[in-house]
Amino acid sequence: MENSNPSGQRAAPVPPYYRGAVSDHFDGERFFNPEQPWSKTFVQAMRALVLAPREPWPGAFPSPFRDRPPARVDGGRLRVALVGHATLLLQTRGLNILTDPVWSERASPFPFAGPRRVNPPGIALDELPPIDVVLVTHNHYDHLDLPTLAEIARRHRPRIVTPLGNDTIMARGAALEAEAYDWGDRVALSDDVAVTLMPAVHWSARGVRDRRMALWAAFVIETPDGAIYHIGDTGFGDGRHFADVGRRFGPIRHANLPIGAYEPRWFMRDQHVEPAEAVKIFQACGAASAAGHHWGTFRLTAEGIERPPQALARALPAAGIAPERFRALRPGEVMEVPALENGTASLEDGSPGHARP
Repeated sequence: MENSNPSGQRAAPVPPYYRGAVSDHFDGERFFNPEQPWSKTFVQAMRALVLAPREPWPGAFPSPFRDRPPARVDGGRLRVALVGHATLLLQTRGLNILTDPVWSERASPFPFAGPRRVNPPGIALDELPPIDVVLVTHNHYDHLDLPTLAEIARRHRPRIVTPLGNDTIMARGAALEAEAYDWGDRVALSDDVAVTLMPAVHWSARGVRDRRMALWAAFVIETPDGAIYHIGDTGFGDGRHFADVGRRFGPIRHANLPIGAYEPRWFMRDQHVEPAEAVKIFQACGAASAAGHHWGTFRLTAEGIERPPQALARALPAAGIAPERFRALRPGEVMEVPALENGTASLEDGSPGHARP
């Protein structure tokens, strides 16, 4: 990420992605989680991601599903389709919203190395409906893919909404215009739909010298039919962020929750939830339904490719939750999310539910 310097002198640091006032999660140079400061070292990262024992993955893991979405979904109907990893197409109220779009073969800065996808995108790029809004949660390569963003911008001219600093990465890397916001900022997407950026327990980097220079976030999409909670990546922390979303935005009609890339736990617990923790998020926010994503497409960590849905299948009955309410999606798989019953999430199977105050 730094400029090369043939003279051997130390290269100039990465220019800041964001400049702004100091806050409870920004020290003037870098962002941080107030309740869980990042403490892992480069050596620990190498131990966890390179040297830790890894279960084998197949070279190919094709999905049995393939989606050809409609042009629009009107009214209170909510259609959720997994493209792959953390890329989902959300259709409701006449809007087409795409999260963390990655159609590239690798989640990497290099076209020849790095995590390679083991299944094709569940929706072909040519079969996307008109995209109105793209939500990018943070700048890791499996979430912010500049070639894909540039192609979607060329074809669809969507609004791109992202946390602070990521707009600079998009502008520098692909001449893209994005709207960047802080935690707590609310953005109108249409007359009756808005999105609010909320905290997540994570971090950011595109290289080794730009750690935490751009913010990360979850998104809450407010609609007249209940809220949609989308988390790209998060650790569980003390759980208060998820309960706060339920209190502030409930009833939560649907949540997109990560369930993969969590081993070894000693390293990953600060940044990625395991399936049992994803179930706790589901309960804490009071969601009526959920889609499990962030598994089975790019190998990022040590667990086997089918461990996340297997662990989710164990965690749901242990929490008293019907398995059809929280599904681990495969690329191309679609959820037609039911309407909320009486305007609130069900309280019958272990989820607390929340009513808007």
